[in-house]
Amino acid sequence: MALFHTILALILIPGLSSIYPILLPKVLYNTPCGITSELSAYIEETMRVFNITGLSVAIVPKDGDPELKAWGYRSEDGEKMTSDTLFHMASVSKAFCATALGILMDDFANRRNVTVLPPKLTEITWHTKVKDLLPDDWELMDEWASEQANLKDILAHVSGVPRHDFAYGPHDTPLDLVKRLKYLRPAFELREQWAYNNIMFVVVAHIISKYANQPYTSFVQERIFVPLDMSSTTFSPRTAAESGKFTQGWTKTGRLVPEWFTEEAAFALAAPGGVISNAIDMSKWILTWLNAGTYNGTIVIPLSVYWNTTLSYTISQDHPEDPSQSVGGCGLGWFRRSYRGHDGVSHLGSIQGVTTLVSFLPSDRFGVMVFANGGDQEAQVRRISNLIIEKVLCLVGPHPLENMLPSDSPEPKMTGITSTTWNLPLSPDDLAGSYTNPGYGTLTFCGPNSISFYCSKVHTDFANVDESRDKSNHSIELLAAWPRFWSSHVRMRYLRGMVFSVHMTRLFPNGYGKDSTPFEIVEIGMSPITAEFVIDDGEVSGFGMTTLTESRTGRTRLDRTIKDNAEVWFDRI
Repeated sequence: MALFHTILALILIPGLSSIYPILLPKVLYNTPCGITSELSAYIEETMRVFNITGLSVAIVPKDGDPELKAWGYRSEDGEKMTSDTLFHMASVSKAFCATALGILMDDFANRRNVTVLPPKLTEITWHTKVKDLLPDDWELMDEWASEQANLKDILAHVSGVPRHDFAYGPHDTPLDLVKRLKYLRPAFELREQWAYNNIMFVVVAHIISKYANQPYTSFVQERIFVPLDMSSTTFSPRTAAESGKFTQGWTKTGRLVPEWFTEEAAFALAAPGGVISNAIDMSKWILTWLNAGTYNGTIVIPLSVYWNTTLSYTISQDHPEDPSQSVGGCGLGWFRRSYRGHDGVSHLGSIQGVTTLVSFLPSDRFGVMVFANGGDQEAQVRRISNLIIEKVLCLVGPHPLENMLPSDSPEPKMTGITSTTWNLPLSPDDLAGSYTNPGYGTLTFCGPNSISFYCSKVHTDFANVDESRDKSNHSIELLAAWPRFWSSHVRMRYLRGMVFSVHMTRLFPNGYGKDSTPFEIVEIGMSPITAEFVIDDGEVSGFGMTTLTESRTGRTRLDRTIKDNAEVWFDRI
């Protein structure tokens, strides 16, 4: 300890920083390189090769003005991308939700609350049990988890319940999603394993609305957007569109897609993914985190909220992706891991047509934001962000910039399983019909020879897309309409035995924008979800879907029946 104080005293002596530079963060004594012409050229080449139409970037120092830069276009009509272009932040929104909850806790702790707590509670903390805050609405399928889960558990993705993102539709309310949880199977026990979950953030938003006595969106607007002067930031797609600065979005294959959120869905999913903002406003958000919750001398985020949200509560990535990175930790609305030895706090956001990444390095005292109006561009956005970090820190990278330039490569050809490999014990038409799950609802699959009005429409929609893309496709498939937030249809493609691959997809039979060529938004062969049908006494009793989570679930380790092991079981009607 004495040695530490001696070193600290030496650091503080004027002029000694040049003698002992190793004792100081590099960003303090190196001249920040920022967005150089070399880096700009790399970004432009990345955009060209990977079909990224527009990109907006910001470097935010703790002291000084942010460096803002934009490339490409924000609309099909050729409007230039600018730093005030609005993007869906997608899951970057989760940090706003966790922060809003912390602010509400601080209100109760300092008696600024406008509502009263239930009789059993005297305060709200991160360890307050959800059942005590929502006694009439909260229930999980696992009784013990339902009783014990606290606010920190559900914000850190350790509730045991996996994503189940196809359980909700565009017309569901936040309360609908909360009450549906009791029908959604867990993948793990409470706190056993990290498993990403969007619905739990809807639960938190519902809690905030109830105990702040105002809609979640207006609470965030009043307590975060306004104090930070985030004047262009909104939850409303309509408001963003009316500004004339809202970016359009494209798929990774370069197809324009419509705005993904309806005004109704934007309200329901505001907490896990609804913030719409730009590089200018988000720079103020990151600047506040770099200053431990303070903006322009005013405490906007209480210090207790800063530490509880940014520090890792659980392990989200149990091994490094490569030698430049550490294992990953998950806080509350933020992830934490180091890049080349530099501690970073970040969150990625991704919906169809948009990919965003917001990060800040507390010790190095700067943040980086990369927003792309292209979907499924996580790898490219991360790579650009990491290169910017290297430039700001003036690091000599293990991968020289010229060796990281992408190369032109053809898209992988989609291949199907032809009828010559068909060994189904029943015909596809025998499997066609209606299936139901109390959490997911009912869907009706059409076989090749289904002739109802509904199936005729389903077949026509798929045929338009398939004929436009691959006229040689002869795979055995079951098809259904499935209007959910993330999909419009379901395609089941035969694999083996009674097993099918499941592709939740959105079809555009008439194309979109200036291109009227039909297309499908999810590439076949990319989805890991599988479904296995079960036959009892010669009749199909239902099917079970698995691999909704990336890790093997606790149930599958028990090697029980398909119905028991499935993450979602659909009974045949």
